[in-house]
Amino acid sequence: MRYVGIDPSTKTGIAILDEYGNVIMTVESQSPVEEEPQRFIYIGESILGYLKEDDRICIEGFSYGSKGKGVSTQYGFGWIIRTILIQNGYDYLEIPPTSLKKFATGKGNISKDAMVLPIYKKWGFEHNSDNVRDAYVLAQIARAMSEDIELTNYQRDVLNKLER
Repeated sequence: MRYVGIDPSTKTGIAILDEYGNVIMTVESQSPVEEEPQRFIYIGESILGYLKEDDRICIEGFSYGSKGKGVSTQYGFGWIIRTILIQNGYDYLEIPPTSLKKFATGKGNISKDAMVLPIYKKWGFEHNSDNVRDAYVLAQIARAMSEDIELTNYQRDVLNKLER
């Protein structure tokens, strides 16, 4: 079994783990095309090249309270990736950003920079890209939902809320 985390963005983070939590691969995918919607499509289709039929996939949910000019672009990437996954027969579980953060750190309202050390301490994983780090945590959530692994109380709390 493989566990996949996807953090949709202009630089989409992807992490794939095996059943033991070993990293199979990580990548930050970016489109060479700058025109929209072609760059959305490029990212969405590039993700398919990394996936296998039985992968368990978690994707970061939308940050609905966010403001700024990049928000509509984030929604574009998020929706095209979800659409392409569904069109190609993949199921996925959407993980709210606060749940991702809480699973990694115990706090749902922590900054991306403040997640670096907890991720390293918990799993020994480090990466320069916050998109890849988020994808890694998403893959760990997918793994925790299927494998019998040791979890903290706050991680169990996140899983319980997701399974409702």
